[in-house]
Amino acid sequence: MSTTHAPAATAPLTTQDAETLIAAARRAAEDAGVTVSVTVLDAGGHPLAFRRDDRAVLISGETSTRKAYTALQLNAPTADLVDLVKPDGPFHSLPTALDKPLLFIAGGIPVHRDGRLIGAIGVGGGAPEQDHGFATAALEELAGSAR
Repeated sequence: MSTTHAPAATAPLTTQDAETLIAAARRAAEDAGVTVSVTVLDAGGHPLAFRRDDRAVLISGETSTRKAYTALQLNAPTADLVDLVKPDGPFHSLPTALDKPLLFIAGGIPVHRDGRLIGAIGVGGGAPEQDHGFATAALEELAGSAR
């Protein structure tokens, strides 16, 4: 009798992972002198963690969440999507075609584990390139803590 083993299930993004991402993104932003909001979503698009610095502009809470949602739904960093939705881009109508909270500004990045999409992080409050850098730093820390 042969037995077939199913591949091991990929561990989901946990609240501990989300807290690691939040802390790392905020630390990177703080080092740059920027106040931000950070949102972490699970694979289903549900919030796992959110933090807004006291002095961060209020809209950064909304932008961080929308960036995370966009990165999750399209499984791509929002920084890579900006040109696609410009007036001459192939997806120029996407931001208004769906009744979804999509935002095509750098700062949202999907989170993968073992090659599978398990969530997303979004950072808002700095310049788009800064937000992308803060989110990237957070993912690097999460990857380092998993070793």
